[in-house]
Amino acid sequence: QQPDREGATAVLSSYKSAIERLDITDVDKLFTPDAVIIESGKVEGNFAAYRDHHLGPELKEFKSFAFDNYKVEIAVEGPVAVATETYSYRIVLKSGEAIDRLGVATSVLKWNGDTWQITTTHTSSRKPKVPAA
Repeated sequence: QQPDREGATAVLSSYKSAIERLDITDVDKLFTPDAVIIESGKVEGNFAAYRDHHLGPELKEFKSFAFDNYKVEIAVEGPVAVATETYSYRIVLKSGEAIDRLGVATSVLKWNGDTWQITTTHTSSRKPKVPAA
C-alpha cells in the first residue's frame, strides 16, 4: 500500500461515521497515540483524553448527530496529508433540544507504513446566521 488521498479520506469518513452512530468504540486506531485534539479554542490532549473527558460523555447526552453539506479537500505530500473539512451538523439532545451548527476542521494525517492516522485535528463551529425577515 502507498499513501493516497482516498485512504486519508476513508479515515476521516470513518471518524465522521462513528460520531453519527454515537459509537466511538474502535475509533482510537484512527489516531496516532500522541495525536493532538483541538476543539473550539481548547487543546483537549490526545485522543484518549478527548474521548474519556469530552467526546465520550458528550455523545451519551445525544439522541442523534447528523452531518450535512460535508466537503473535504486533501493535499498529500509524501507521508503527510492535510485535510480541510467543511460541514453543517445537527445534534438532537436526549431532551429533544436541537442544536444546529456550521463547522470546519483541519486535520493532519500521517502515513504509518500501512494506513493513515490522524496526528492533529482542530475543529471549530458557530451558529448559522438567521436569515433576515
